[in-house]
Amino acid sequence: MADDGGLSKFQRRMNAIPKDVREAVKPALIRQANQIATTARALAPEDSGDLKASIEVTGPGQQTPAYSQPGGSSTVGSNQAAVTAGNSDVRYAHLVEYGHGNGFGGSTVPAKPFFWPAVRMHRKKAAQSIKSAISRAIKKSKKP
Repeated sequence: MADDGGLSKFQRRMNAIPKDVREAVKPALIRQANQIATTARALAPEDSGDLKASIEVTGPGQQTPAYSQPGGSSTVGSNQAAVTAGNSDVRYAHLVEYGHGNGFGGSTVPAKPFFWPAVRMHRKKAAQSIKSAISRAIKKSKKP
C-alpha cells in the first residue's frame, strides 16, 4: 500500500466522529486551506498571472476544477478541503512546479516550486489548528 502521509488514518478517525462535530470542523479546514492557497499564490511565478489565479480552494463535498493539479477533477471528501492549481485554461501548473525538458534533448526549463513549498510551510500549523477545532467541537458536543 502506498504511503498517503497518514491521510487514510485521519479519515478513519474523522468518520468515527459524530456528524455535528464534523460540521463544526469545516470552517477550520477551509481557513487552513485558504492560508495554504494564499502562500502558494505569493510563491507562484508572476508571468501572466493566470497560474496564480488558477489556485483555488475547494470545500467539502465540492468538485475540484477540471485539469487541476494534483489529480484533476474530483469530489472532495466530506471532511476535507483541497487546494489545487490549474484549470481548463491553465494546464501547465505541474510543469512550473517540477520544471521540464524541451523534448528534443536540448535545454530544460528549471523548476519554480510554489505549491509544495506552501503546503510544507503550513502543514504543521494546519494540522494543529484542525486538531484543536476537533477537540473543541467534541467537548462542545458532550455538554448538555
